[in-house]
Amino acid sequence: MSNSPQWIKKSAIYHIYPMGFCGCERTRAECTSEQHRIRKIIEWVPHLKSMHINAVYLGPIFESAAHGYDTTDYKKIDARLGTNEDFKDVCKALHDNGIRVILDGVFNHVGREHAAFKDVCANRNNSRYCGWFCNLNFGGNSPYNDGFWYEGWNNCYDLVKLNLRNNEVVEYLLDAVKMWIDEWDIDGIRFDAADCLDNDFIKRIHTFTRNMKPDFWLMGEIIHGDYRRWANPEMFDCVTNYQCYKGIYSSHNDRNYFEIAHSIEYQLGQYGDIYMYNFVDNHDVARLASQLTDYDRIGCCYTLMYTMYGVPSIYYGSEFGIKGAKGRGADADIAIRPCLELDDIPGRDDALLAHISALGAIRSELPALQSGAYKKIDLKNQTFLYQRELDGQVVYIALNISDGDYTFNFNSKYSRLADRLTGRCFDVNGSNASITVPKNHSMILVDANLPAPKQEEKPVAAPVSTPAPMPAEPVKTEPVKEEAPAPTTAPVQKGTPSVGVPQGRKIVIGGHYRHFKGGDYVVLNVAHDHESCEEMVVYMQIYDKPKVWVRPLNMFLEDVNDHGSIKPRFEFIEAMQ
Repeated sequence: MSNSPQWIKKSAIYHIYPMGFCGCERTRAECTSEQHRIRKIIEWVPHLKSMHINAVYLGPIFESAAHGYDTTDYKKIDARLGTNEDFKDVCKALHDNGIRVILDGVFNHVGREHAAFKDVCANRNNSRYCGWFCNLNFGGNSPYNDGFWYEGWNNCYDLVKLNLRNNEVVEYLLDAVKMWIDEWDIDGIRFDAADCLDNDFIKRIHTFTRNMKPDFWLMGEIIHGDYRRWANPEMFDCVTNYQCYKGIYSSHNDRNYFEIAHSIEYQLGQYGDIYMYNFVDNHDVARLASQLTDYDRIGCCYTLMYTMYGVPSIYYGSEFGIKGAKGRGADADIAIRPCLELDDIPGRDDALLAHISALGAIRSELPALQSGAYKKIDLKNQTFLYQRELDGQVVYIALNISDGDYTFNFNSKYSRLADRLTGRCFDVNGSNASITVPKNHSMILVDANLPAPKQEEKPVAAPVSTPAPMPAEPVKTEPVKEEAPAPTTAPVQKGTPSVGVPQGRKIVIGGHYRHFKGGDYVVLNVAHDHESCEEMVVYMQIYDKPKVWVRPLNMFLEDVNDHGSIKPRFEFIEAMQ
């Protein structure tokens, strides 16, 4: 059995790197006025709930000189992000909406601007803080020409390694964690550079936090090695699952499901009681959309991550399929840590967002996906079928990245199966199920008699003077004999709050429109999504360089609440000749 708190098994985590997400200056010195950017997270709460996110992991938020991992004050929110009171409001908003808060604990090192290190620089071997840092040598020199040498993390001398064998240092850090729990009621910590931390320190902070909150969650950043060294009943609840991170994108690039299947089975054999932290990208690696050689396989990647053992994590913005490759040098991470505005994300893939939202809903309603046993059923290079089972509930996950449709034939105890992603139902003849999955698609199949979750009411579409949509291309399946349950995709709330489509508002093809934040566009046509037949506006920006965009019709036509002012998302200007 896993040692993790029970709440983590029912969670989907959203990972934010606040300095990038909030558009902060690159250094603290460049910030010359009071900011409240961290409150931006509150605006994203409806979006998180629409994705069925119930925990947010925030990268470094504390005062630092540059990127956040060079901490200068563990008890003060970085001024580029806001104030402690701002963050208190953020935590309250998240908690009020059933979303837990996980902070980045950067305990291996501090920045050169930390008060204790500055004291060493000023007073040298007379400083009372000499014992706080590793391998101080006043007979040497540093790359910063300090007149003494010290140990920097990974040869990065802006990151001064703390001496975690010094009890005064440990007490100092525990006092900071106590403040985080007392003031903000945080629910967990992700430990940066966890493989560099002293084991006794990890054990002590484990005991300390569990005494304060019995269901507190601890996760360590580990890239290589035997995960049991760090994830065990005395230390972390889990670690970052880099092995499967690589296996997910690589198996889809090489069209070789044997790779990820092997990793899953190996981990269950070695670490079956560790509830892994699963991800497909984060603040240190390229976005999944930039890793894949065929973007059309991205949905299968997320289906796999959401249905394998462990807790899934989404890195902010990747739910829209945004790209970002890892660079080199001082600017290496800029592309993977962008500032995002929810209602103005270039090239956003709303179909992927809907897919991930559906996965969140499905996982939250099926205990077998949260904690069930894993069993491989059918594995080939380009197709993969496995099941999760808990207390008699069996869920089948089918993945197909071959060159065409693929039919899975397998035994099932259910007389009828329903795909939770599309709502389609399939008869099972005797105990023999035959399910055809289209190319680059996935299915999550359950007992068709299992009640579908209730759906929130969706807004009524505005009338459009375009031809009726053609039916979607048929998928090879067993015939459907009764009405299929509704798919689990929840209505997606995006960006600035919608107040709906005013009655009678219609799209004008060829019309000149202006976005409420600026920018002029011309509507080219109304198209239909190939899979869902949803009406989509195709429009082109007519400022800067021409680009063509696609957006759901209702979203294009709706009014929004822009900080108390009701206005059209896109205002009609004139019909262009």
